[in-house]
Amino acid sequence: MASTSSPISDFFRGRHVLITGATGFMGKVLVEKLLHSCPNIACIYLLIRPKQGHDVKSRLDQLLNATIFDWVRKYQPESLKKLVPIQGDVTQSELGISALDQKTLIDNVSIVFHSAATVKFDEALKLSVAMNLLGTKRLVQLSYHMTKLEAFVHVSTAYCNCNRQDVEEHLYPIPADPEKIIQCVDSLDENLLESITPQLIKGWPNTYTFTKALAEKMLLQQGDGLPIVIVRPSIVTASWREPILGWVDNLNGPTGLLAGAGKGVLRTLLCHKNLIADLVPVDICINLLISAAWYTAINRPTGINIYHCTSGTTNPIYWKDIERLGHEFILENPFSDILWYPGGSFKSNRLVNYLCMTAFQMVPAYFIDTLVKISGRQPRLVRIHKRLQKAVSCLEFFTTHEWNFKNTNVQKLFTELDPNDQKTFYFDVSQLEWRSYIESYIWGTRQFVLKDDPSTVPSAKKRLKKMYYLHRSSQMICVALAVRYILLGNKSMRRFWYSALCFLIKLIGNTASSLRLL
Repeated sequence: MASTSSPISDFFRGRHVLITGATGFMGKVLVEKLLHSCPNIACIYLLIRPKQGHDVKSRLDQLLNATIFDWVRKYQPESLKKLVPIQGDVTQSELGISALDQKTLIDNVSIVFHSAATVKFDEALKLSVAMNLLGTKRLVQLSYHMTKLEAFVHVSTAYCNCNRQDVEEHLYPIPADPEKIIQCVDSLDENLLESITPQLIKGWPNTYTFTKALAEKMLLQQGDGLPIVIVRPSIVTASWREPILGWVDNLNGPTGLLAGAGKGVLRTLLCHKNLIADLVPVDICINLLISAAWYTAINRPTGINIYHCTSGTTNPIYWKDIERLGHEFILENPFSDILWYPGGSFKSNRLVNYLCMTAFQMVPAYFIDTLVKISGRQPRLVRIHKRLQKAVSCLEFFTTHEWNFKNTNVQKLFTELDPNDQKTFYFDVSQLEWRSYIESYIWGTRQFVLKDDPSTVPSAKKRLKKMYYLHRSSQMICVALAVRYILLGNKSMRRFWYSALCFLIKLIGNTASSLRLL
């Protein structure tokens, strides 16, 4: 149902909104939520770049084909006409927006939601700077000309300050200067830039967190006078309540881990189990973004307010819980066409993790691919293994460290919402029940990412049972081979096993004799 009248919904009545990154995971949910819960919004401009031969109109059509827009298509089909694609590209000068479209935005936009970014942890510094830093700078420059601007909401990340263990909702000083980094990236050869990137981003684990930190500093330096608010999510995961329970559309972060484990190809992961895994459902993030925009526009706070969209200090879940619950629910609702029986575990020791990865992932992948190739089919396990290991290695920093993200501003903002808005734009993560959430998360990964129809569960369970017996059989064979190797390679061990076997036979014989006497 659409929301009843509320201060936030009423605020968006007749207003024009600009969203960057609308085709991304968070962007899609933001668009749906605004249409669903702010039905009187006037217009939503979506900055979209042409991609792979598709123009912005066809990309908008692709966006609206997502399952999460089913409700809007059914009950509010007219509201879809409020979506206006604007051709542009944050990596281009003036955002790649035509002069005519710039004028439209300048004359009409009241609220800007800036979520466009590359979220690849291992992205080349040049592209990461172009999207996460230069894109933000260009949008700020455009926003200065917007005559009706009331709020500029920048989506950052809680991990832009991952060089600190205790992180407040503050803007922290960083040694790097955004303009100098831009100049450096523009002037250096790409190969040279790649070679010195580790030195440039020193203190940050990857180009993503580094450039997001730079973008915040740039907002402070160049956003003076603009109604800027920064929202810092932690690890954004599947939806909790809306638009669809468990909805997710990508393999980033924990989703990829669940998919890899569920398919049976991920057997080990370097992770400190007793650390907090700071997950936050995507709908919590979106409700906070909209609420922060409303609060900024209504109250016009001095300076830049920052909100930590996190769960660790309010309602923590630990990596060991994800391991346990993930395994439980993957076996309850197995994925189709699993490649091996789901199993494995997190390892806290890097060497042990590497040995397990080699023994239980890499070696089997090469062995099976060799057999497949001999049979004339196309091998794929080695390719999957390499892609999986690349993705897992990018996550290791976050699975082996822990942060204390304070979220005082978030809690305070929630208490200031009208009771209707607290229901419609709910972002109090303290009420999240992790067990049921992880179950819906795995189901969502199965249905929306892996495209497994619910009707396939019975057949998937049959395959799981077969894989279980194959898994146990292979374990028994390995043990038998190991015992045989020991017996053949050591005389004393052979004598020991022979004596033990004779003793066992004698014991069985004596027991049988005793039973006959009885």
